[in-house]
Amino acid sequence: MKQIIVTGGAGFIGSCIVKTLNDMGYEDIIIVDNIASSDKWKNLTNKKYTEYINKSDFLDRLKEFRKNTFLIIHMGACSSTTEKNFDYLYNNNFEFTKKLWKFCTDEGIRFIYASSAATYGDGTNGFDDKSDISKLRPLNGYGYSKQLFDLWVEKELKYNRPAPKQYVGFKFFNVYGPNEYFKGAMASVIFHTYNKVKETGQMGLFKSYNSKYQDGEQLRDFVYVKDICSVVRYMIENVNVNGLFNLGTGTARSFKDLATSTFKAMGLKPKINYIDMPDEIKSKYQYFTEAKMDKLIAIGYDKEFYSLENGINDYVSNYLMKDYQIY
Repeated sequence: MKQIIVTGGAGFIGSCIVKTLNDMGYEDIIIVDNIASSDKWKNLTNKKYTEYINKSDFLDRLKEFRKNTFLIIHMGACSSTTEKNFDYLYNNNFEFTKKLWKFCTDEGIRFIYASSAATYGDGTNGFDDKSDISKLRPLNGYGYSKQLFDLWVEKELKYNRPAPKQYVGFKFFNVYGPNEYFKGAMASVIFHTYNKVKETGQMGLFKSYNSKYQDGEQLRDFVYVKDICSVVRYMIENVNVNGLFNLGTGTARSFKDLATSTFKAMGLKPKINYIDMPDEIKSKYQYFTEAKMDKLIAIGYDKEFYSLENGINDYVSNYLMKDYQIY
């Protein structure tokens, strides 16, 4: 059996995908990441894989994997929406991904990669993965770096240039769940709510500065990481599916709902207060995101997604309250 390469394999989504691969019977896995002095290594402690490679060494070693690899799952990226060094974002999220696409194309390797819902910007043009992506205007450098790759792929396909044996991109919406413990400020609001409530007994949510939304009623499409893994598994099992897909639930929920569900999963009564939003994010803040999921359903994916309440209950009860259990 040929091997699989997972970039970002020690990270949040990547390590959960490695768990799914193990569950599918795949153990010949190469994990690429930049663990450095972080605690992301803990996400690998219950995984079966053959080698870990630092991302700075990976491209130089790519040729080693030509004959033995059938799939690259590219989750590695700088995912910080506040990263100001655009040259870093460009090289890390765009150029690096292009090189992997070209490698997979040349070698007949399948390619599954992460885009982002951040490409949709403020949502003026909707959240439909069947719409014209050239009209999208991301609000931050991270979203733009992801948008650049989506546009590059679109151009490659438009001119009928060679492509990987399979190519699937995912526009992840607000993903939460186990193994996000080492993401710091970029971890989900559920993770931060749990810790804040445990420490202080209450949670602060941002006030609204949009008259259409009450405080705490800002809406997001929150998707449980186990659903992400389920869709990735579907794509692996359906080699003829190609394209760029939204990956949310299709149902927007409020931050108040999220916090209330977290309190409930902890067995506590909600105690929520509303705090000022930092000036630097006010102009870039998304008040509403909701993935259009028709495209994924149309190719045959019919598994029901976790509701926000069920996902949070599973996450809090089986992982957070068990000392950050690794999935």
